[in-house]
Amino acid sequence: MVAGRPTWQQTMLRIADPAKSIPFYTDLLGMTVIDTLDFPQWNFKLFFLATLPEEETYDLTPGTQEAHDYMWNIEGTALELTYNYGTEEDSFKGYHPGNEEKDGFGHIAFNTDDVYAACDKLEAAGVSFKKKPDEGRHFTTYLPKTDRMKGLAFAYDPDGYWVEIVKRRCDAGTIPNYFNFSQTMLRVKDVTKSISFYEALGMEVVLERNFDDFSLYFMASSANNNLNLSSMNDNEKMEALGRQFGPVLELTHNHGTENDDDFKYYNGNEEDRQGFGHTGFLVDDVYAACDSIREMGYGFKKEPDGGSMKGLAFAYDPDGYAVEIIKRGGIEFASKSVHGHDTNAHAADENFSAASNCSSTVQLPANLLETHGLKVANRFKQYLASPDATYEHGAFLPKNIQIHATRPLTCDPNIYRKGYGVPIQVG
Repeated sequence: MVAGRPTWQQTMLRIADPAKSIPFYTDLLGMTVIDTLDFPQWNFKLFFLATLPEEETYDLTPGTQEAHDYMWNIEGTALELTYNYGTEEDSFKGYHPGNEEKDGFGHIAFNTDDVYAACDKLEAAGVSFKKKPDEGRHFTTYLPKTDRMKGLAFAYDPDGYWVEIVKRRCDAGTIPNYFNFSQTMLRVKDVTKSISFYEALGMEVVLERNFDDFSLYFMASSANNNLNLSSMNDNEKMEALGRQFGPVLELTHNHGTENDDDFKYYNGNEEDRQGFGHTGFLVDDVYAACDSIREMGYGFKKEPDGGSMKGLAFAYDPDGYAVEIIKRGGIEFASKSVHGHDTNAHAADENFSAASNCSSTVQLPANLLETHGLKVANRFKQYLASPDATYEHGAFLPKNIQIHATRPLTCDPNIYRKGYGVPIQVG
């Protein structure tokens, strides 16, 4: 299990025009914008949407500190819509919605009591469809080839992403919401590897469905999973899953792909195929979680201290999908604080990476070590071969501690510990 109680917090899609996408998901599909993060210095803005219980009143203002605190502590799963400035212009050719040959991302889904009535409502609002509820089976090789496709639908969102409309398996009105966000589907090459990876992130297979040439595996995060499946048969599991309010991760395995060494799905982040971006998990400690993930051997797109955004990471899953690892309770993007806690409390989690090789002696400010000595030393373990680079939490330490490495460190002699005003000094 990955350290830090990981919970599935988000699915990210890139959108061209918020003025079109936000009303689609809020006005038509009943989601609520719970928070926004705007980064004009990097020319993009994030919108976080969630299906909240019908009886819940959300009175926080997106973009405020209170909304940030809510979002970074949410136990459910949000839909993150990423808007890159300027993509709403006619000159932008659009994002790639998936579902072409070897595309990994399939769709997101919403549950409702009556698929037919829901689709009539969406169509009346101008929504177009890939598949209406009664349209037949073999209309595309990128949907399961089964007559069970009757009674469900696939709508297009404003960017062309497929949005599955699925009937709930419970009495009408059991879930008061007209729609609830219910699913993200990804295709996987080797399902054994993929299930093990997501189990380590706190997920559980709650339903498996096998067909002639493909299988479906539905995984629920611990935050969304209140099912006791141990005594249920498959039909009972399907019924129970159909009553769930929170979303599941659907892994689609096309049989035989695991035996083809050259086969690989596109992950949504390749040039000219960008659309789906990533899934994301909240953890108590990003660095400890990444230490656990690193042992699985699939690598990182971004280490916690890489790039401009410090303190968050993007790991790769077995198929190369990006998985964001985010600190529960609040993170800090460079100079833009998006949490409600004192920055000093998180100083030990700031970056120790940097630009050029330097000597093997590093001096750390005493006040940082006195407060976060053990955490600081653990962060440096990836650079140090010295077995004694650990300190008791809160123990007395002299004004500056010299840590000697047996190989050169990669570090920036001018990095400042924010909140302490003292640079790490490189000897």
